[in-house]
Amino acid sequence: MKIVIAPDSFKESLSALQVADEIEAGFREIFPRARYVKIPLADGGEGTVQAMIDATAGRRVELSVSGPLGAPVAAFYGLTGGEHIAVIEMAAASGLELVPPALRNPLLTSSYGTGELIRAALDAGARRFVLGVGGSASNDGGAGLLQALGVRLLDAAGAELEPGGGALARLARIDISGLDKRLRDCQIDVACDVSNPLLGPQGASAVFGPQKGASAAMVAQLDANLRHYAALVLRDVGADIGALPGAGAGGGAAAAMTAFLGGRLRPGTEIVNDAIGLEQALADADLIITGEGRIDSQTIHGKTPIGVARAARRLGKPVIAIAGCLAASAAAVHEHGIAAVFGAVSRPCSVAEALAEAAVNLRAAARNIAATLKLGQALGRHGGDDKRDA
Repeated sequence: MKIVIAPDSFKESLSALQVADEIEAGFREIFPRARYVKIPLADGGEGTVQAMIDATAGRRVELSVSGPLGAPVAAFYGLTGGEHIAVIEMAAASGLELVPPALRNPLLTSSYGTGELIRAALDAGARRFVLGVGGSASNDGGAGLLQALGVRLLDAAGAELEPGGGALARLARIDISGLDKRLRDCQIDVACDVSNPLLGPQGASAVFGPQKGASAAMVAQLDANLRHYAALVLRDVGADIGALPGAGAGGGAAAAMTAFLGGRLRPGTEIVNDAIGLEQALADADLIITGEGRIDSQTIHGKTPIGVARAARRLGKPVIAIAGCLAASAAAVHEHGIAAVFGAVSRPCSVAEALAEAAVNLRAAARNIAATLKLGQALGRHGGDDKRDA
């Protein structure tokens, strides 16, 4: 029996590879003779760089950039083997995990460091880019990254705006004359892990603002600021970003990448899965296991488990998903090719406890799922006449 384990990371607790390792360990307790193939994945958020350089024998480049609140942070980008595509994830420079929970405030956090990563890759000679925009701490519409690349965002007095989504309320003019000219020769794919627009009830502020520290009042303010920003982008740049599907990814950074950098929005799962050759790996699998930290109604909008399920469905392969936690809306994934979903947390606990116990809980959940499958095999043997193990 061949079992393919193809999960995303569990945010703030386990990398995609660690998730795959724990699932394999749990399954091996029940099916020790099965053949296991682990394929760590990403959807444009954390882990995208590692997944892409692992798939292409590329390399990781480390450097210091401005973090979400302006202080220097140790960040990185990837250069793939062969074609030397630069792979950048916002999470490395402008990620939510870089901001302590008590300091998370999208009125202040900026995407400037992501622009510094793009500039560094340009300096290294890259002209093809994959930009992953998941896991960001900012809600500035990509304003910070644009400033790092030479765009001037000016208030009524002609002064440069300070960092953060709050400052966009005072934006009066956008000057693109200083935008790095090398970008004209670049091909840029923006790896989105969501399909949300920039504005409105399904937009960047309303859907993702709260997890970045925004109160209800701040969400309203941020959405109004992005609406104002979008109007000036249309006036000064000629790009309509307000309702573009996926433009709300990365706190609106995806909108900036399309309007100013000529980026093409693509599902992050599509980009990563193509590079890794996921569908080929699934072709002879008997069972596929995927997962992510939380499975909810957002999972169906371009997240890794759905990318895996769609590839598996084309091949007629069964898929099980394991999540750190399940929302009431998790059942939505069943319509997209995931046969069953399981939560790893087994007892009432705090978020901190769940994160600390993620590896133990995940391994136990995987073991129990495998045991259930084993029981199903036994029941299907009409009283146990067939004693063969998997």
